[in-house]
Amino acid sequence: MPEIFRTDFDGYNIEIRKKINGEDASLYGAFSQSAFLTLSLLVPRALGVTEVKITVKNDEDGDVTEKTLEFATLERENDVFETNLDLSVLCGSEKSGLFWYSFAFYRKKDVSVLFSDAVNNLEVRLSEENGRPFRLLVYEDGFDTPEYFRGGVMYHIFVDRFAKGDFTPPKRDDAVMNDDWYGGIPQYGEYPGAFVANNMFFGGNLVGVREKLGYLFSLGVTVIYLSPVGKAYSNHKYDTGDYMTVDEMFGGEKALSDLIATAKKYGIRIILDGVFNHTGDDSRYFNKYGKYDGIGAYQSEKSPYYGWYKFIEFPDKYESWWGIPILPKLNLENEECASFLAKGEKSVVGKYVKMGIGGIRLDVADELPGEFLEELRVTAKTLSGGDAVIIGEVWENASDKVAYGKRRKYLRGRQLDSVMNYPFRTAVIEFLLHKNARALADELTEIYASYPKCVSDSLMNIIGTHDTERILTVLSGENKYDLPSEELARVRMSDESRERAKRLLKLAAVTQFTVYGVPSVYYGDEAGMEGYHDPFCRMPYPWGREDEELVALYRLLGKIRRENKVFECGTFRVLHADGAFLMFERRSAGECVTVALNVGGTECALGIAGRDLLTGTTLTEDDTLAPMKAVVVREEGEEI
Repeated sequence: MPEIFRTDFDGYNIEIRKKINGEDASLYGAFSQSAFLTLSLLVPRALGVTEVKITVKNDEDGDVTEKTLEFATLERENDVFETNLDLSVLCGSEKSGLFWYSFAFYRKKDVSVLFSDAVNNLEVRLSEENGRPFRLLVYEDGFDTPEYFRGGVMYHIFVDRFAKGDFTPPKRDDAVMNDDWYGGIPQYGEYPGAFVANNMFFGGNLVGVREKLGYLFSLGVTVIYLSPVGKAYSNHKYDTGDYMTVDEMFGGEKALSDLIATAKKYGIRIILDGVFNHTGDDSRYFNKYGKYDGIGAYQSEKSPYYGWYKFIEFPDKYESWWGIPILPKLNLENEECASFLAKGEKSVVGKYVKMGIGGIRLDVADELPGEFLEELRVTAKTLSGGDAVIIGEVWENASDKVAYGKRRKYLRGRQLDSVMNYPFRTAVIEFLLHKNARALADELTEIYASYPKCVSDSLMNIIGTHDTERILTVLSGENKYDLPSEELARVRMSDESRERAKRLLKLAAVTQFTVYGVPSVYYGDEAGMEGYHDPFCRMPYPWGREDEELVALYRLLGKIRRENKVFECGTFRVLHADGAFLMFERRSAGECVTVALNVGGTECALGIAGRDLLTGTTLTEDDTLAPMKAVVVREEGEEI
C-alpha cells in the first residue's frame, strides 16, 4: 500500500509516535486532562543525534517546560528517544489548555542543532532554525459529543426556498411574493454590499419541509439544519424580530412542532439556527419602526431592552453587526439579555430544546462571549439529557482560533461540540480545481490532529452553504464573479462546463461522505443547482427538474454511510497524496475502508484489494483508477 514519506534534513525522516495511557494515539493531537502522554521519536542513527529536547509552552500564561528525552532503544537503524507528559500537571489548576511544543536535536558530529518544523501537526521536518511548533489541545475529562449525530448525514435547508407544502402564508403589507418558483429572480443589490430589503418570499415553509421528509430519508439524511425560523422581517430571518415566535410565513409554531414530531418517525433530528449576536432593528426588542407592542430600546432609554444594546449616541448611533444598521448588536454582557436567550428552561434555547430539537447551529460564533456559550451549553445539555449538539459557525481551525484579540476555548469541553468545517471546503476545491492533493491531505490531517476525536467525528463538513457560491458553479471553472448582479442573476454555465463540474462534484461528494465528520448537504447541491453569491445561491429547489444522476449518487453515498459503521467513528489516515491522486483510510475494529480519488488525466495504480462500495465490483491490487474517478474499497472478508 502506498505511503507518504517526508524528505527531511539530509534526506532522513523523523517519525513521531504517541501513546495515551499505553494505547497508540499517533494520529491525534488533542487529549483529555487526565491522560498520560508518551512521546517517542524515531531518529535515524545516521543523523548523528546524541540528545533530543522538548520545549512545551502554555498558550495561556506563556510558561515554558523543557525536558530531555531519554534514549529508549534501537529500532531498524533508528534511535528511539522517549518522554512522558502528565497533562493534568501541564494544565495545573485549569481543567484544559492549549500548548505548543517543539523539538531540538543535538548532533555531536558537527556540534550543530536541528529543530523540528511541524507540517500538519503530525508530520515533522528538520530545520536549522526554529520552525512551526506542534499544537497540543487538552480538553476536560468527560467531554463527548452526541452519539446520534456521529455517522449521520446533515441536510441544510433555506426554508423559504425549499418546498411550499400545503400551506398558504398570510398576506403581509411589507412583503413581496414571487410566484415564479422555477424562474423567479430574488432581490439583489446593484453591487456587492448594496442594501437589499430581502422582503421577497418564494413561499417555502415548514409544512413543505415536513412533506419532503420521505425524499430526505431516501438520501440517508439523519439531521435537518434549518435556516432561522423565528419571526422576522426578512426571508432569511437572520434579523430576528421575536425569538419566542415561529414566523407565520413559515407556518408558525404548530408547523415546527409537527415537523419535529414527524421527522422523529423517520429517525431524523431538527437543528435550528441560533442567531444570538444581533437582532433586527424591526424587532420586539429594538422596535425602531414601532411595529411591536411595548417600548423598544430605540424608542426610549427607559425601555426594559435598552441595556440589551450598546448605544454610542442614543438613539441613532449604536453597535451593529459589521456596521449594518438594520442588525443592531446584542449586549450579551447584560445578564438579563443573556439569560433570556440561553439560561434555563424559560429561555429561548430552553423553549426549543423542550420542543424536541436535536441541537443548535450558532451564527457568528466568534462574536459570542465564552461565558455565554458555556451557559447556553449547560441549558441545552441539561434539558436534552446531553443529547443536543452545539455547532459553531467558525471559518478557521477552531482549536486555536483567535477572535477579537482573544484565544477562543471552543473545543475544551464547555462550549461547542462541533464547528462548520470551512477549511475542508477550501481544501477540497483546491484539490479538484488545481490537482493539489497535498494541500487537501495536509488540511485533513491537521484538523484531525488538532481536535478532540469526538469533535472530529462530529464536524459539519460543508462544500456549500447559504453564504457561499454553489459548489457546482465553483467547480465549473467559469469565473464570472465580476459581472454585474443583473447578469449574474441569469447567467448559467455552458453544457460543457456543467458536465465537467458534475464530474468534479461527484468526487467532492465522495470525499465529503467518507472523511471523518458529518457531511452537510446544502439543499439542491444534490440536484445540480448552480448560482453565484447570495442571493443567487439561494434559489428555489427544482422539484421535478433535478439532475437524477446526481441525486442517485447522493442516495448511494447515504446508504454507504448507513451500512458501514467505520464512517461513524473510525480512524482517519492519509495513505498517499501526490498531484491529482489522493488515497486515505478509515479503520475501526473489524472494518477497513480505503478511499481513492483521481482528478488527473491518467490512470493511477491502486495497490488495494476489496469490494468497491460505489460500483459493487471486486478490485485486486493490480487494478488502476481511471481519470476523474473514485473508489470506496472495503477489505475482502469484512462483514457489513
